[in-house]
Amino acid sequence: MDLAYAPLARVQTLLRRRELSAVELTQAVLDRILALDNEIKAYLTVAPEWALEQAEEADRRRASGNDSSPLLGIPLAIKDLICVEGVPNTCGSRMLENYIPPFSATVIEKLRAAGAVILGKTNTDEFAMGSSTENSAFFATRNPWDLNRVPGGSSGGSAAAVAAGMAFGALGSDTGGSVRQPAAMCGVVGVKPSYGRVSRWGLVAFASSLDQIGPLARTVTDAAILLGVIAGHDPRDSTSVDTPVPDYPSFLTGEVRGLRVGVPQEYFGEGIQPEVEAAVREAIGTLAGLGAEIVEVSLPHTDAALPVYYLIAPSEASANLARYEGLRYGLSLEGPDLWQTYRRTRGQGFGAEVKRRIMLGTYALSAGYYDAYYLKAGKVRTLIRRDFDQALARCDVLVAPTTPTTAFRLGEKVDDPLQMYLADLFTLALSLAGLCGVSVPCGFDQNGLPIGLQIMGRAFDEATVLRMAHAYEQATEWHLQHPPLRANG
Repeated sequence: MDLAYAPLARVQTLLRRRELSAVELTQAVLDRILALDNEIKAYLTVAPEWALEQAEEADRRRASGNDSSPLLGIPLAIKDLICVEGVPNTCGSRMLENYIPPFSATVIEKLRAAGAVILGKTNTDEFAMGSSTENSAFFATRNPWDLNRVPGGSSGGSAAAVAAGMAFGALGSDTGGSVRQPAAMCGVVGVKPSYGRVSRWGLVAFASSLDQIGPLARTVTDAAILLGVIAGHDPRDSTSVDTPVPDYPSFLTGEVRGLRVGVPQEYFGEGIQPEVEAAVREAIGTLAGLGAEIVEVSLPHTDAALPVYYLIAPSEASANLARYEGLRYGLSLEGPDLWQTYRRTRGQGFGAEVKRRIMLGTYALSAGYYDAYYLKAGKVRTLIRRDFDQALARCDVLVAPTTPTTAFRLGEKVDDPLQMYLADLFTLALSLAGLCGVSVPCGFDQNGLPIGLQIMGRAFDEATVLRMAHAYEQATEWHLQHPPLRANG
């Protein structure tokens, strides 16, 4: 087995048996990053010395003989929107180019307590606003399956790192699809937890009623292990829900006989790439062959998800990003007066897409327009959630494509915001509803680009979603295929 693509669960076994040390494993991953990342550009920051220090600590913990931490010695990557003490947290923006957090996010504390080795921070669309990781202020990340194509976004750096064997798992954040969409485009597994399942403390806010941190991994089992570590109530996050966290891996039995799988008709309409629809239809057939009962359902307000999202998310972004004014922290470009300081700092610190969304949100929240836009969007959001509740009252999960198309070419949509927004068409509604979902590989198009199957479930029922995804994964071999990369650069 190629160690670079060994599942996290397999590497755990090698470490536990002392057939491999955490230092050896971490050095191998760092060597691979050095060999490959000049082309892929998944990482914004790599911390090799600190990573090896963490690996040495993991080996000492294991040598003590009584440490069974679930991620002991496993090298992971972190989206550069999640604070790690002492490591730059740029959010892909010039605004925070020199910001080094004095604290770590709750999810990082949990990973470190579980023994994980943090390799560094991965590239992201600026403040997570984008669908291709081209909106990073520093450089675009490339898809490991085709270096001329995007990896998806905004967690494109995390997805690319996992797909290229440059981490055994990663964390991303999903506001409107930013874990699931890049997972689909890079051929890996991505989990969007239910809103409130994972603490947001230490995640730089984009849209506070939507943001969720989620894992990316090469297999469903690996994703379940990561989710189990980072999930749970956090009193520092007022939106965190105090509900028990199941032992997710124990649900991965491969048995889905009798479970009801809803297929929403609205996800198979105009604009979907024929190869994507064919692969997802075939995946549905596979689930039926495993004994699942297939049920046609309707989510009638699906068409409203995109306009609703692009009113609510920018409005919340407008409020959250107001703190970057050049006075307290981040970039500061002093002008002759207060207003000029604001203009210079925000004008040069934010990129075009962030400015676009701030303006959209500020307009929607302004006097005379609040009721017509933001308030109405909130009401339609309730209808979208009601659609899911009604469908999931009849079914255990819903399945659909993760994305309308496979990965598009770099530069193809960057100057056409609406076309870029449509890349998240099939992920937005679930985020607005606050439910959980996973993207799992289900095929390739004629250009060899991955296709993702999206499995969606009830709030806090990640266990059933992962169970279905695992059963499908084990019945197919899509997850065993890897990008045609050579580790010599």
